[in-house]
Amino acid sequence: MKEILDFLNDLEKNNNREWFEQNRDRYEATRNQFLVFTELLNNEIRTFDPEVPILAPKDCMFRIFRDVRFSNDKRPYKTNYGSFIARGGRKSGYAGYYLHLQPGSSFLGGGVYMPPSDRLKAIRQEIYLDPKGFMEIKDDPEFQRYLPDEYDDKLKTAPRDFPKDWEYIHLLRNKSYAYGRNLSDEEILSPSLMENVLETFKVLSRMNHFLNQAIDDHLKS
Repeated sequence: MKEILDFLNDLEKNNNREWFEQNRDRYEATRNQFLVFTELLNNEIRTFDPEVPILAPKDCMFRIFRDVRFSNDKRPYKTNYGSFIARGGRKSGYAGYYLHLQPGSSFLGGGVYMPPSDRLKAIRQEIYLDPKGFMEIKDDPEFQRYLPDEYDDKLKTAPRDFPKDWEYIHLLRNKSYAYGRNLSDEEILSPSLMENVLETFKVLSRMNHFLNQAIDDHLKS
């Protein structure tokens, strides 16, 4: 992990193609290290969430190359490594588990972030049918302790097809149902990193099950 953080820290200071090509060996080595960690993490997650299949690590890890075509920020590379482990891989739209490594800005996350409209509506429908079941998971003290951050950009009004005066309408205004917590560099470098990550992901698994069940139930109907 130290080699990964050191490489990403240097990349932050030298985010250009010439430097990257001169340090491609470091990139390849640290990328492979992160892929190995992703594979181990996938296997461990399956011990408490068997809905997650065995995935190729490269299908979980995000590319380091930025799409700068429509961005004012023309830096060519991301300065983080991230993997999203979920049914169907990182582009499936299902809830899953996310690890983000970035010097000074690492975090764990999960759930569904900005899902496609059909999956978002499916989740809202399930919460509308079972608001107390959803709140029982989200408001559980253990969940709040391990996953205190909610990435919940919200609509200003009620989503279409739901009553504006519903008691729990605030639960349906989310554009994402994603949760997480920050990781310090010390935590990243700790020998107990895997154990700490899995503790958080075990708590997250109940929310992921609710979200994925909602997607399955309402997309089939």
